[in-house]
Amino acid sequence: MKNLSWRLIVIAAVILAAVVYVIPTFQPGVWPHKKINLGLDLQGGMHLVLEVDVDKAVENTIERVGQEMRTLLKKERIRTLGIERVETVKLAVNVAEGDNVQPFEELLDEEFRDLRIADRTVKDGVLRIVLDLPDKEADHIRKLAVDQALETIRNRIDQFGVSEPDIRIQGEQRILIQLPGIKDTQRAKELIGKTALLEFKLLDEDHDVDAALSGNVPASSEILYETKEDPATRRVQKIPYLIKKRTSLTGAYLTDARVQIDSQYNEPYVSITFDKKGARLFERITADNIKKRLAIVLDNNVYSAPVIQDKIAGGEARITGNFTTEEARDLAIVLRAGALPAPVQILEERTVGPSLGTDSIRMGLISMCVGGILVILFMMVYYKGSGVVADFALMLNILLIAGGLAGFGATLTLPGIAGIILTIGMAVDANVLIFERIREEMTLGKTPRAAVDAGYARATLTILDANVTTLIAALVLFQFGTGPVKGFAVTLSLGVVASLFTALVLTRAIFDYFLINRKVRTISI
Repeated sequence: MKNLSWRLIVIAAVILAAVVYVIPTFQPGVWPHKKINLGLDLQGGMHLVLEVDVDKAVENTIERVGQEMRTLLKKERIRTLGIERVETVKLAVNVAEGDNVQPFEELLDEEFRDLRIADRTVKDGVLRIVLDLPDKEADHIRKLAVDQALETIRNRIDQFGVSEPDIRIQGEQRILIQLPGIKDTQRAKELIGKTALLEFKLLDEDHDVDAALSGNVPASSEILYETKEDPATRRVQKIPYLIKKRTSLTGAYLTDARVQIDSQYNEPYVSITFDKKGARLFERITADNIKKRLAIVLDNNVYSAPVIQDKIAGGEARITGNFTTEEARDLAIVLRAGALPAPVQILEERTVGPSLGTDSIRMGLISMCVGGILVILFMMVYYKGSGVVADFALMLNILLIAGGLAGFGATLTLPGIAGIILTIGMAVDANVLIFERIREEMTLGKTPRAAVDAGYARATLTILDANVTTLIAALVLFQFGTGPVKGFAVTLSLGVVASLFTALVLTRAIFDYFLINRKVRTISI
């Protein structure tokens, strides 16, 4: 009796917990818990597979090292004949033989000891040293680029307002993104795929833009364009600028970016704020270049190139560019989330309409109901009163699966519904084994209580063997599967655990209640 009481308390607690977690799915706002998440195939949305250009991250690192080397060489007054990038991921430094060689090599040993000397030659009195990154360091940068891209994209999507996105690394350099319920897919793609590398660069006002457009571009400068659209004619105009390649300041020092409205022109712009170091750099740049033009460049596109009228202190600036409110908001999102460490390319794109998702839900529920009703009728006809007990356990089994999905924050997919249908059959199968054992024991002349004890004792090991092996397979599918396979594995795992609980604990407690408490002398089986 004491053992039965404890079992009833545990059963009641499990059922109550399942109900608490399931209620918000049908009555949102009743409890603070989240409702069951529907997958992409059930509520519609967008599926993307991105590939991170990890080699570009290595190139960017080499370019940054080259910039640091030029700055240090200038500071230490070490003369070189030039630093150039070769084979995209190597730096070649030419130093004239003489007094500069030893200071240069000492600088390499002190400041750039992580670089590998790939080649060293002397020709016509010139020492040429080719430097690159060790293989282990390059691989680390590639892996870090994927991890940083994942976090940056996750931050952008969180600020964009997509509920329950699925974002994870797939393979070595790919990122899988599923955005359930999203409608403006083009805007989402632009937001996700934008590198958002913000740079402040001075204009090259010592050379002629027209001459540069004709092909005479100075080695230290480049041509970038500002795109403007006439609101009346909708014509797009590209304005060329000759801009120095050297970046004066980057968006790495940003702490905030927000949309503001210009009171004079009633147009939105993006207000940006730098951290302390960025504020000092911005103040110094503006103080040293008064009356010169400073271009604000995002992903090699010029947004504006105002003239610096005075030193700007306080670490605040603004980005204008004839934005719509939506464009300004998206720009602020990508700036707050930070730049991607390397460009990304969309390899695969699928869009699932909400109507298709509704049809999937309806057909899945219909198949689950039809299968469940047939199983319930079979159990009632073949096992009579004991079949009703099994049917009650089956109903609770589905409730426990739903509660598990909500409680663990899992996502229900169309293959997940198939997993639930499969567990309905598995749950009944466990009861069939028990009931057949009980029938055998009663045929041998045992009392109902002894037959129930023997039936459960002999069937338990078989049921555990079958369900544990299924659970292992489901866990392997969950660990190594992706997308629909993982959705199937989730519901199958929850179903196996729930069916073990209902078959071995719940139904046994019901039989014991009637046989011990109610003193029932016969079993309808």
